[in-house]
Amino acid sequence: MVLEKINHSDDIRELSDDELKILAEEIRTFLIEKISVTGGHLASNLGVVELTIALHLVLSLPGDKLIWDVGHQSYTHKLLTGRKEGFEQLRKYGGMSGFPKRKESDCDCFDTGHSSTSISAGLGYALARELTGEDYKVVSVIGDGALTGGMAFEALNNAARLKSNFTIVLNDNNMSISENVGGLSAYLSSFRTADAYLDLKTSVMNSLSRIPIYGDRMVKRIRRTKSGIKQLFIPGMFFEQMGIVYLGPVDGGDIRGIEKLLKEAARIEGPVIVHVMTHKGAGYAPAERHPARFHGTEPFDIETGLPKKPRTTANYTDIFSTVMRKLGDRDERVVAVTAAMADGTGLKRFHNMFPERFFDVGIAEEHAVTFSAGLAAAGLKPIFAVYSSFLQRAYDQILHDVCIQNLPVVFAIDRAGLVGSDGETHQGIFDVSYLSTIPNMTILAPKNKWELSDMIKYAVDFEAPIAVRYPRGEAYDGLKEFREPIVYGKGEWIYRESEILLFALGSMVKTAVTVRAALKEKGYSCSLVNARFAKPFDEELLLEAAKGHRLVVTMEENVINGGFGERITEFYYGNRQKEELFREIRVLNIAIPDEYVEHGNVEILRKELGIDEDSIISRTIFAYKEGASEGD
Repeated sequence: MVLEKINHSDDIRELSDDELKILAEEIRTFLIEKISVTGGHLASNLGVVELTIALHLVLSLPGDKLIWDVGHQSYTHKLLTGRKEGFEQLRKYGGMSGFPKRKESDCDCFDTGHSSTSISAGLGYALARELTGEDYKVVSVIGDGALTGGMAFEALNNAARLKSNFTIVLNDNNMSISENVGGLSAYLSSFRTADAYLDLKTSVMNSLSRIPIYGDRMVKRIRRTKSGIKQLFIPGMFFEQMGIVYLGPVDGGDIRGIEKLLKEAARIEGPVIVHVMTHKGAGYAPAERHPARFHGTEPFDIETGLPKKPRTTANYTDIFSTVMRKLGDRDERVVAVTAAMADGTGLKRFHNMFPERFFDVGIAEEHAVTFSAGLAAAGLKPIFAVYSSFLQRAYDQILHDVCIQNLPVVFAIDRAGLVGSDGETHQGIFDVSYLSTIPNMTILAPKNKWELSDMIKYAVDFEAPIAVRYPRGEAYDGLKEFREPIVYGKGEWIYRESEILLFALGSMVKTAVTVRAALKEKGYSCSLVNARFAKPFDEELLLEAAKGHRLVVTMEENVINGGFGERITEFYYGNRQKEELFREIRVLNIAIPDEYVEHGNVEILRKELGIDEDSIISRTIFAYKEGASEGD
């Protein structure tokens, strides 16, 4: 096998053309076999095999800097930098990450995970190289989807001023450019980067500029004429007008063609775009037919492409999808907004039924929030469905454009809490903390699937900014008999006893049910409250609870700093002088420690973080006994 020869970053340079073709086939087979067992991002990685090989032929890693936008497509890069054995534990706790990680390899120069960041990071490297006088290449790879993000355009605008070389590879797996345009463009690209052409162009322009009075006018007129002619033939004129040289497009399956264009790009002073046409899922028919399904896939059967463990129960996204369809039927003012995540957030059905009321703004969360604010100001009822991890990119817009104006925008926050295998950049563990800091914001979290339905309906009729956060995975169907109407800022008693009160938010209510049962078996009297609201929390209920409880245990799947539990602690401890009852109350916060959480199975992560059932039981008993001994 050719792949067995690749153990270090430069080994690929020893291969012949025939071996490179074989290597590409072997990499695809390897990825399909491994990801069918571990799960992971398949379609995007299959699409960039030849592109990655070409990049490694041109670059010398780790000296040169290669930055992958998002990083979903970095698996081939990991293989070519000696991490073949790591695929056995891909995305598992303690194993290899599915994204580039600096701590994992010197060949990963920048951690990524969110979209549209690679050009900014690459520009930082390029300018640092100018300042330090070092000599290395910088290449940022960005997809056509990521290029819809505003941050990418901010970076392009800034990059146009760069004096030294900086290559931006546009990994385009969506646009369609005909062969004749592509061929002509490739020809013009080669011509425009030839030494003689570059030298002549510079010489002519400099000479004309020195002619008094008329010189500058002649240069401007030539540039306008040149741009007009180019616009007829060159698909990259948009970039050219920004001051960025455009090369391509080139077939994403042509290793030597990509390599040639990358070498030409490296000779240009300043920023240059290399446009590569790739195909998601290339080489595996099921992924080619259904690239969205194989974007991030669970373990699957290679023969059929079907999941090894088909989902048999509804998850929270499914519940949201059903509710949105019903709301769309009932109220024509309801509109849905997504940032390139229609399938992931469950809006596909809404889109199919109400296409005129569905808006996909691309990978642009900041725009999505302010756009939703405009919809709300005009009298509509916008629901912005978004993953928790991605919403944090729009904090400023939430604060300034929605909450200052107190506009009724609904934030349907999917993947709130631990999400598992995607790791630090995707864990939705900060939203309670950062949203709680914003005046006019209300935050809810459902205990089960029925309460999610009730909360979304409540939120749509709410006349102010409101967020409903719910976790990834199977929807809890317990506690069906507890379904009191939702009242602003009010919690829900599930079990009312004394001594210990479990005050649980959202997904932690299910955990609290098990914890309470275990405490009861051990002889402890224990109450359980479904908090429902993270902000505002139920002060009256907490005041009432102080009369019969000695320990209040707050439970949330959010970081402890700035979270739900800290605010409950402040309520009790900060009011001890005013409320005599509070002087006997102890508060135990169960939350995620103040740290980034790596990838791994959610149950393993919960145990490691001390928010699993066994950990909570032992911590609760210890805190209760400690409080009792202090009282004695």
